[in-house]
Amino acid sequence: MFKHLHYSEVEAEKVTVEGAKDVTVRWVISEDDGAPNFAMRIFEFKPDGHSPYHSHDWEHEIFILNDDGHLTIDGQKRPIKPGDVIFIPGGTMHNLTAGKNGLRMMCLVPVGCK
Repeated sequence: MFKHLHYSEVEAEKVTVEGAKDVTVRWVISEDDGAPNFAMRIFEFKPDGHSPYHSHDWEHEIFILNDDGHLTIDGQKRPIKPGDVIFIPGGTMHNLTAGKNGLRMMCLVPVGCK
């Protein structure tokens, strides 16, 4: 079984985790599609939107698709821009914040992580 579609065909869901502001997520590939190992998500941040500053047990890999902002990781703030790749090991405190134009990124996580 395979899947092929434009990411915008997947419904954007509001991220409701405490500490998130003006962020949506599209679960473009998940275990519902038969993916046994990884889920692919597209996050879209409105201008100045952000994820909570948090950590979790699993790793994730991020690819910045467009616009810019900054990553805060283990208390250090770093600028991010289109084309940047980010690896965040499990147990690492982090968040992403969009710049004045917003931010769109792709994130891979192990299946079963929310």
